[in-house]
Amino acid sequence: MSIVASLKQVLILFKLRIGVAMALTAGAGIVAMPGQAPAVEQIVLLIVAVLLSAGAAGGLNHYHDYDIDARMGRTRNRPFVTNALPRSPWWLVFFALLVVVPVGLVWHYINPTAAIHVFMGAFFYGVVYTIWLKRRTWMNIVIGGLAGSFAILSGTAIQYPEPTPLAMALAFILFLWTPPHFWSLAIALKNDYVAADVPMLPVIAGEEKAARVVFFNTALLALATLLPAFFGLGWVYLVGALTGSGYFLAKSLLLVRNPTTDQAMVNFRASLIQLVLFLTALYVEGSFMQMSAANSTVVALL
Repeated sequence: MSIVASLKQVLILFKLRIGVAMALTAGAGIVAMPGQAPAVEQIVLLIVAVLLSAGAAGGLNHYHDYDIDARMGRTRNRPFVTNALPRSPWWLVFFALLVVVPVGLVWHYINPTAAIHVFMGAFFYGVVYTIWLKRRTWMNIVIGGLAGSFAILSGTAIQYPEPTPLAMALAFILFLWTPPHFWSLAIALKNDYVAADVPMLPVIAGEEKAARVVFFNTALLALATLLPAFFGLGWVYLVGALTGSGYFLAKSLLLVRNPTTDQAMVNFRASLIQLVLFLTALYVEGSFMQMSAANSTVVALL
């Protein structure tokens, strides 16, 4: 296999799209908090640390689940299944280093709280979800979904190591987003999870009940997106966040009425649109707040 082909397999192994989403989520946590922006070096370090640790967790997911991946249409071409990458125990050492080294740097150059959040994000996806819960309970993605919450908390912790109401509200939104996002995909891919004997919600409860749970959870998510407005975020955030959650909720209602594979995939994509709008709203609102804080500082100096 060529070097380029091998690198492509490594990128697949590290679930780069999830890692980028986690890094962007951490960045949103940074800009959403009031006050002056942290130093550029700290921002870059944190985002790279989240990206690398999330990639390590994704790699561990591939390593541990290679047996059930072989039984699922969506995953049967993953590197450890096809042996495009040999499944050596040395990969575990590499994954560990991709977490320990960045976390150590964040601990030293930023603060211990941010470092702990980066570690917990990788730990909840790689160990809690993948190893402990995925094959045991339909609650796997509910608890494992805390990985996204820790990602945004790692960003808020740069300036505010102690938890603030705004930081906890943002983490709660990410916690509520993950289950309906993943359950929508699980409805569409129910036969895969049956074949792999993984107890995802649609496998245990059926598509119709799972669709109702998705709708209920999405309704809670829509309500939760209001919370940051009570803790300092303004109308720019509200417009973006509520547009996204409203769209996701509307598609979830259609899923209840028609719990088919196609509609489940529509809802899955709607969850991604909701996340993009939520994060974009945080970036835009946070940028306005930080510009305002910078201008106030300049005025005070004058």
